[in-house]
Amino acid sequence: MAEGALERARFDAVLFDLDGVLADTARLHARCWREVLDELLSRRFPGAAPFAEADYRLYLDGRPRLDGVRAFLRGRGLALPEGAPGDSPEADTVHGVAARKDRCVVRALEAGRVAAFPDARPCLRGLRRHRFAIAVVSASRHARAVLAACALAALVDVVVDGNDAEARRLAGKPAPDTYLEAARLLGAVPARAVVVEDALAGIEAGRRGGFGWVVGVAREGDGTALRGAGADRVIRDLRELLP
Repeated sequence: MAEGALERARFDAVLFDLDGVLADTARLHARCWREVLDELLSRRFPGAAPFAEADYRLYLDGRPRLDGVRAFLRGRGLALPEGAPGDSPEADTVHGVAARKDRCVVRALEAGRVAAFPDARPCLRGLRRHRFAIAVVSASRHARAVLAACALAALVDVVVDGNDAEARRLAGKPAPDTYLEAARLLGAVPARAVVVEDALAGIEAGRRGGFGWVVGVAREGDGTALRGAGADRVIRDLRELLP
């Protein structure tokens, strides 16, 4: 068995993040955040530092949109009115900025600009052959649409996304709530389940949830930040997980 491969005798379930792990959407999300936040900063906060690549991983990656807006603004020492659900995407409120980012993502999905990573389908199929239960846990409200667009939906047993988190009042990553809910739906004990993440917030969620193994996915870079956040292993290709 290859180093880093999952042992079926030790684990029953594998819980995957979606963006940047199974679906090549992280760049789409980062582009939409940059577009929305740079416009906001230049118009509402002249002189503020523009969006930087590090901002995405520090404040936005893996978090629910509202939490991401709040974290980004705090990181810049800025503030906007909270607003309320249903705020127009044109509103300069936390809810309005989140709605602008969502609009950008929806337009990209409608244009078909999303695909699975080449290793995603072989990994999921291989895990199913070895009788692992599989979940996808995502802060995105569009996770099911992305899975369908990537032809991955039939390979997943449970999905917990941003809509589920809101309906069930589950705290977003880095809280472990959504991963724990997915494990519950799978009938899996966290200690016998594996979390697979590319976001620092997701790695922290896996650690805080008491999961048996937390695997970081570093498709680019050396994974130092993921290890620092608590990843037990860092991989470049999902097929490294296969027994």
